[in-house]
Amino acid sequence: MKLDHLNIQQRQAVKEIDGPMMILAGAGSGKTRTLVTKIAYLLEEKNISPFQLLALTFSNKAAKEMRDRVGRDVSCDVGALQVTTFHSFCARLLRAEANYLGLSRNFTIYDTAEQKSVVKAILNRRGISQKETSPFEVMYFIEDLKNHGHYPDRDISDKDYEVEDDDIFYDMYLDYEKELHKANATDFGGLIGGVIQLFEKFPEVLERYQDRFRYILVDEYQDTNRAQFDLVTKLAKKRRNICVVGDEDQSIYSWRGADIRNILDFEEVYSDAQILKLEQNYRSSKNIIEAAGAVISRNTQRKGKSMWTDNPEGDSIDIIECSSDREEADFVSEEIINLHNEHGASYDEMSVFYRTNSQSRQIEDALRKSNIPYRVVGGIKFYERKEIKDLIAYIRLLVNDKDSLALSRIINVPTRGIGATTLRKIEEEAIKTDSSLWEVVNRIVDNPEDFKHIRLSSRVKSSMSQFVHLITEAKIAHDQGEPLETVYEKLLYESGYWEMLRASKDYESQARMENLEELGSAFTQFEDQNPESRFGTFLETITLDNSVVGKEEENQGEVSLMTIHGAKGLEFEYVFVTGVEETVFPSYQSMENGEAAIEEERRLFYVAMTRAMKHLYITFAQGRMLFGQLRFNGFSRFIQEIPNKYYTWRKIGGGIQANEKDDWDDLCDPVYDDEPVYRVDSSASKKMQEKKATYPKGSKIVHSLYGEGTVLDCIGPSGDEKVTIKFNDGAQKKFMAKFAPLTLI
Repeated sequence: MKLDHLNIQQRQAVKEIDGPMMILAGAGSGKTRTLVTKIAYLLEEKNISPFQLLALTFSNKAAKEMRDRVGRDVSCDVGALQVTTFHSFCARLLRAEANYLGLSRNFTIYDTAEQKSVVKAILNRRGISQKETSPFEVMYFIEDLKNHGHYPDRDISDKDYEVEDDDIFYDMYLDYEKELHKANATDFGGLIGGVIQLFEKFPEVLERYQDRFRYILVDEYQDTNRAQFDLVTKLAKKRRNICVVGDEDQSIYSWRGADIRNILDFEEVYSDAQILKLEQNYRSSKNIIEAAGAVISRNTQRKGKSMWTDNPEGDSIDIIECSSDREEADFVSEEIINLHNEHGASYDEMSVFYRTNSQSRQIEDALRKSNIPYRVVGGIKFYERKEIKDLIAYIRLLVNDKDSLALSRIINVPTRGIGATTLRKIEEEAIKTDSSLWEVVNRIVDNPEDFKHIRLSSRVKSSMSQFVHLITEAKIAHDQGEPLETVYEKLLYESGYWEMLRASKDYESQARMENLEELGSAFTQFEDQNPESRFGTFLETITLDNSVVGKEEENQGEVSLMTIHGAKGLEFEYVFVTGVEETVFPSYQSMENGEAAIEEERRLFYVAMTRAMKHLYITFAQGRMLFGQLRFNGFSRFIQEIPNKYYTWRKIGGGIQANEKDDWDDLCDPVYDDEPVYRVDSSASKKMQEKKATYPKGSKIVHSLYGEGTVLDCIGPSGDEKVTIKFNDGAQKKFMAKFAPLTLI
């Protein structure tokens, strides 16, 4: 098997197959190529059976890519080869050995929603209010236990992790495990913990798998948690042919349970381990690599690689000082146009990074204003995020109480006991009386005795009354000229929406809260630029701008927008790293949590820098609107750590200030989430149904409550069609045609 495509270090990593090995693979050093070639080498040159080889990674996509590449590189049948994720491997193993743990092979794997249901039931049984203890607090306690490999009755000897048996949360964890076992179920963390339990309680099972897997390879080793470390250590203990590939300088997922000690302490577990370093970067220019190396060298938690490249020196890094976050966004937009028009760069060669999703709003505004096509990778465009659309719906109802679509979206968000059945009855009443939903809801609140046929509980009536009073009071405050952000905050807090997210205490809810704070900043900035404008102007601006986004440049690719966490493993010719300021990047939370947290932020910055192949822009703003206030954070310490010789500092003069007037017509449309559209597999059946449909696809209709729209889909036999309609404001809804008050235009 030829290895000519590898450099000397990569070839050594491939050919050394016996004993423990750690390959420290720096950014852009050909890590995947080396790992795939090593697997192929074991199969082709060393005649190792695919059945005896196990390769573990973290995503199905990465596993499939590696397996496909191995299949192309070898002539033997790789059908029995396991290139898979940790969770998939453990699920398969547990199903094969389920009887040992008192499970059947068809056990269920609970998702987050199902885990939450179990925890809520446990809290209720213990008489603990969810306001006092959020189910998510218990769930994260349990997740943390399982990330450390804990299962009931297991003693963890980890100097940095202690389990207190008398903790009430630990008691609830034991109840939780009993409930799952009773239901013949496990959760994702329990898959790995279950295998560890199996191996520890039944050594003969462990030995069987140790004998089977002669060679074990682990990709992205820096992302493993302690449970995963324990798992592979047990599997490899007998033969000791374990090869782990990772980069401590790219360990950025501690919030998911990843433990950098796994890579730092590898030699403590395997004192005879070979340590090989892949230090040649094939991706980036010399300036970028050396600058990134200078920054990451400040970290103490590292093995000490020195990245280098034979690539040309390349352009200096551009550090861009802006007066405001809006000026920063405008610079990014203008520079992208310049790269595209003057230098022939395609949009898909460019990417904009930010520390948190909430920062995308300003960037998106500027790109839309310049009609630059873009996509939000691993996320949702700012104004299309559920929490943003929910609060925009509150505002739409405030501006126009006849907006029944807005009301139907948020009348039960947060939960007020007004379910789909109750809403349908209210809709029927509105249609029967030729009224808006808002008018019917007001009548119910004012004269509940007249609506006994709808059968509303006292709780629902009370919730509905509070909802009506909130919207009414907010409308009065708005019409009397209260600041837009003040009215918005009234809706956000008094509706219970903020408390709903705060009580969850999970990572996703935290991100949603940040987005809602950013929406508050958007209102403040909009009012600064348009002092006489109200919410109606804001909503109009959103709608008009969205109608022209990206149509002319559709075939030219798109600029990628993403968080830096989402950028790991990707590369682009041109990269903009935005918001590089103290308390933003590094984040405020990391600054509160000590040097280890700062070092992870520095690794994140290193990841951002090394995604750039040709040109790197690092931008910061002297003043940034955060949480509704203008903050002056100063540029990040990470910028200070870049040696002067690698960058050019550019100050953008005459920038837009937060209180200057300007046409703020660069916001997008709060389109409702697309609901699933019914599909028919057979094209012949599809054509036949469309032919017979009362409301054919593409036809224009009027709904007596929701107004004009276009039929997106109509399926089912005549008389029982299900129609999906997109209304003129962008919202989509599904109806049973025979019950819906629809008229063809």
